[in-house]
Amino acid sequence: MMWFLLCVGALIAGYFVYGGLVEKIFSPRPEQKTPALTMNDGVDYVPMSDKKVYLIQLLNIAGLGPIFGPILGALYGPVAMLWIVFGCIFAGAVHDYFSGMLSVRAKGASVPSVVGQHLGVAAKHFMNIFAVLLLLLVGVVFVLGPAKLLGNLSDMNVAWWVAIIFGYYIIATIVPVDKIIGRFYPFFGALLLFMSIGLLVGLGFSDKGFYTAGLDFSNLHPKELPLWPLLFITIACGAVSGFHATQSPLMARCMQNEKSGRFIFYGAMIGEGVIALIWCTLGLSFYQSPEALNATLATGGPAAVVHEVSTSLLGAVGGVLAILGVIVLPITSGDTAFRSARLIVADFFKLPQKALVKRLLIAVPMFVIGYLITKAEFGVIWRYFGWANQTTAMIMLWAAAAYLIKEGKLHWICTIPAIFMTSVTITYLANAEIGFNLPMNIATIIGAITTVVFTAGFFWKYKKPALLPQEQNG
Repeated sequence: MMWFLLCVGALIAGYFVYGGLVEKIFSPRPEQKTPALTMNDGVDYVPMSDKKVYLIQLLNIAGLGPIFGPILGALYGPVAMLWIVFGCIFAGAVHDYFSGMLSVRAKGASVPSVVGQHLGVAAKHFMNIFAVLLLLLVGVVFVLGPAKLLGNLSDMNVAWWVAIIFGYYIIATIVPVDKIIGRFYPFFGALLLFMSIGLLVGLGFSDKGFYTAGLDFSNLHPKELPLWPLLFITIACGAVSGFHATQSPLMARCMQNEKSGRFIFYGAMIGEGVIALIWCTLGLSFYQSPEALNATLATGGPAAVVHEVSTSLLGAVGGVLAILGVIVLPITSGDTAFRSARLIVADFFKLPQKALVKRLLIAVPMFVIGYLITKAEFGVIWRYFGWANQTTAMIMLWAAAAYLIKEGKLHWICTIPAIFMTSVTITYLANAEIGFNLPMNIATIIGAITTVVFTAGFFWKYKKPALLPQEQNG
């Protein structure tokens, strides 16, 4: 618990210290009207208070990732907590801040348009396809995950819960953002708060499980899976997540002052980091060893861990409430995942979304495809989701770095995490079974060489104008 409290303290300090530096480098303009005020359409561009926008942003980004990911990451040992802390402060929260604020500056544009504005037309077209694919994977993962949790709580077949959740997603995707999302999220937030605090208190007073004595930097994974790069793919949400780049524009269309960006975007990521720390700590502390945790995962996956930990620490009633608090996270991310996908497709085809029939024109085929994806094995879907998630984060960080270079500002706050995530995603793709299935030593070399080449090409492209002042002068 001491390590947990120190990590939480580091996250809070990171918000005020490093978050303040990031905000100062970006330089928000509080006097400039935001898209919520200049483009209010009553559907997607709707002004809302900072507190409500923050809560929606937190629930949008905090899906199953900061729960299932840290539970799986706990198999590697307490070193997983360090990745959550440092990844969140120096990569994830920076990524979320720039994905939100660059969208505000681009009239609430979705992530492909933001990326295209700063990395070029080719990057925009790539992201149009890649972001929609990621969002469909997210939506499917966030249907199957809560459906399994609800199936564990009831006698109803998981397939029925899948149908019910899909039905809610369809409604939430097409109605104005303030009708369902804006009204029900405060209630969902209360469940989230109960889950977070309740489980920590239950763990503190419980005599069950094994309490980790201190940080162990060795790889404790019972299957001896390599820490590099798998830990950084396994724990995405809670450290750094490209999915957030698809969600931030939703709230960029609702916030009323650029000065609120650090609280809404950087702050929500810090909040998600705390949630990730809670579940990583539970994974490390509730079970006597990584082998015991892995045994539960083998029987029912992370959903079984959530059910066992919640009911054991809080009893039947409290456990149900805690599980409901977990369930609202993927549901409140799944609905906005499909909503974001609709908006990206609409932006690409330049199809206004004020009329309901035009929203349905995009949403119906999208949900049909999503339903078909649910037929695939959950583990395979999760692995593809993890890689696609981190690749999206990598691209968004490079776009933010390009923006800062062109503005003559300190770009390293985005460039360094972009370089790191490039190495992670390329190495993982080269090594993983869903990729090229190469030996780890070869995959690592490929990841390093690709990262060096890409980084050199990036600096050649974006540093060249600085050497040609006559071009800058027109």
